[in-house]
Order: sequence, then C-alpha cells, then structure tokens
Amino acid sequence: MNLNEATEENLKYIIEDLSKKLQVLNPTIMDSDNFSLKDYDEIKQLYDMVKSKDQVSVPEIHAIIDELKRLRQ
Repeated sequence: MNLNEATEENLKYIIEDLSKKLQVLNPTIMDSDNFSLKDYDEIKQLYDMVKSKDQVSVPEIHAIIDELKRLRQ
C-alpha cells in the first residue's frame, strides 16, 4: 500500500490507524466517510507525525483530534 497516493482506501486506512494510535473513544469523529480526499495531504501529515513518535502525549492527542475535527465534513 502506497500511502502517498490520495485514494479513498488509503484515507480510510490512515483514519482507522490514527483512531487506534490516538485511542479515540468516540468512533463517530473518526469515520473516514466524513473526510474528503482534498484534505488528504493534511491528514497524511498528521498521520506521519503520529507514526514517527513512540508515544503521543495527552495534549498532543487533543490537538490532533481538534485538527481532525476541523477537517471533518
């Protein structure tokens, strides 16, 4: 899977993986159907940042979730 390509399948994978890594308790905010491919690059940047860290602090989790909420449609 090449996550550099903006496809619906890749977007779904990234959103689901972010949800697991951030331990999101409310899955409705992380439904991939609520995100647009036009925001793929921004979402991918968040994903890459999260994946590069061993641990994500609570304030970072809140900031990332807030950013994802902003990108939701």
